[in-house]
Amino acid sequence: MAGPSGAGKDTLIACAAERLAREPWICFVRRVITRPADPASEDHDSLSEEAFRRAEAAGAFSLTWGAHGLRYGLPASVDEQLAQGVSVVANVSRQCLDRAARRFGPLQVVQVTVRPELLAERLAARRREKAAYIAARLQRQVPLELPTPHCRLLEIDNSGELETAVSRFLEYLRSLRLPSSA
Repeated sequence: MAGPSGAGKDTLIACAAERLAREPWICFVRRVITRPADPASEDHDSLSEEAFRRAEAAGAFSLTWGAHGLRYGLPASVDEQLAQGVSVVANVSRQCLDRAARRFGPLQVVQVTVRPELLAERLAARRREKAAYIAARLQRQVPLELPTPHCRLLEIDNSGELETAVSRFLEYLRSLRLPSSA
């Protein structure tokens, strides 16, 4: 899953994970971030910069990237889950999709979008960034470029009712379920 910060990716993932909690064919990955955990925000594991570097050097991650002055990582268990035929859902940066496709093969990308004025409200409500930083973020447009023509893309506009976006996301995830995992 990709899209701008504040678009609601983590909310959609949390809702889908709750509804598919008993399904063995899908796994929702908990990221590791060099930012303190915040129960009111995204559910993630936290490491200091130094601890993250050590974990990365030790092979603790399947994929890492940097964004907004932070480091992010998907745990190495992602490789094992994919090898077992499990569908893996993760919130990743648009800028690391090429590396992800090289590592994992063709991706099923869900891009979450939201109207700019709503995005500004959401970013301000988090109180993690100053107004000038939020304004700069909104001006910066990072286009989504699929790394290969074999990647599948779904765009979900999360500007309306949350349940509408969640239903669309769940329908898409269920469409990806492999027959052998049914």
